[in-house]
Parts: sequence; C-alpha cells; structure tokens
Amino acid sequence: MSTLNVIVKDTAPTPDACVIWLHGLGADGHDFEPIVPELNLPQGSAIRFIFPHAPQIPVTINGGHRMPAWYDILAMNLDREVDERQLRASARAIQALVEQQIAAGIDSRRIVLAGFSQGGAVAYEAALSCDKPLGGLMAMSTYLATGDTLQRHAANSELPILVMHGTRDTVVPAVLGERACQQLQLWGFTPEFHDYSMEHSVCGPQIADIARFLCQCLALKQTA
Repeated sequence: MSTLNVIVKDTAPTPDACVIWLHGLGADGHDFEPIVPELNLPQGSAIRFIFPHAPQIPVTINGGHRMPAWYDILAMNLDREVDERQLRASARAIQALVEQQIAAGIDSRRIVLAGFSQGGAVAYEAALSCDKPLGGLMAMSTYLATGDTLQRHAANSELPILVMHGTRDTVVPAVLGERACQQLQLWGFTPEFHDYSMEHSVCGPQIADIARFLCQCLALKQTA
C-alpha cells in the first residue's frame, strides 16, 4: 500500500503526543475530525490528531463498487469474511505513520491508535503487532478480524485497550465487541469495555470516556 493521505490537526504548537484515528467503511478522514474539540482535553495539551483516508478499492459486499475501505469484505456473516492480506497491508501503512511521528520526535508511548468499525479491525492488527510500545488502543464498534492469525509483539503485551460498542448496533453486532474482549483477555490483556444505548455510531457519554482514556494514556490532567 502506498503512503496514506491524512488530515493533521494539532491542538497546540509542538505536539508531544499523537492520536491516529481510523474511519469506517465508505467514510474518510474527515469523519471523526469534528470530535476533537468535543473531547475538551486539558487546556494546553499539545496533541497531534491524524485522520488517515483509506484508499478507494472494490468492496465485494457492495457489489464490487469502489469506495474508501481498509480492506475488502467478502461476506457479511457474523464472523465476517475479509481479505486479511489487505487488512495487514493497511495495518503496516498505519505503523508507517507511527514511525513518522517517532521520527518527528514523539515518543511511541505517547501515540494512541483508534479505529471505528472497519478501521477498528485495522487498529487492532496495527497496535498489537507493532514493534514499538504504544500508549493505547481505542476500538469502537468493531471486531477482531485477525484473531486467528495476528502476530502479537511483546512490545505491546501490556497495552491499555478501551473497547466501546453500541447495544443496538445492527451493522457490527455488540457480540463481536464482546468476543474481541474475551480474546484479548485470553492473550493476557485487561481491556476496559463500555457499551452504550446506540446504533453504529458515537454518542456523548462515549466521547467523555474517550477523553478520560486519552488523559490516562497520555498523563494529562483532566479537569472536572
């Protein structure tokens, strides 16, 4: 996969932390950009938010039409049938963004990966296989697509993970988020899980949980 096009939003000059946030199928990097001011992060926090755009590829479940996608979805059964080769290529492209931020002077332990739906499946793969210790992982309304093949790296064996899901999600059923948590626990992680009375979306209480998690991972002092 070629270098990804991205949107970069710095909350202050000279950022010392970074959040790389992946959108879902058919969306683009602008999808989660408006959430940054809603997080109400502590004043003076210098965080770089990076919102990559997925490439345009044919998607089988949508009749082969080209659209922004991190990988092809071949079947929409409960467990999903996906193109794992494409998914891993997307994960490597995200890891390349991590390396770019390290080269720019940001400690890898102050880099958090986040992903919604299809982007979350890539974030799981990218974070857990990354050979640099990361600050955290946020998985939103998503599933662990590569649970049987993921090559976990010891550098992130204690990675803080926040898993969030809507109880009324009909696109990615909540059971898939729960299964991901169970698999993470089998691997020795202690994921934090929250569900919300919502569909395949994001809600206010969830944004508050995201802000709190980021403050914990990045050692920010959150005000009441």
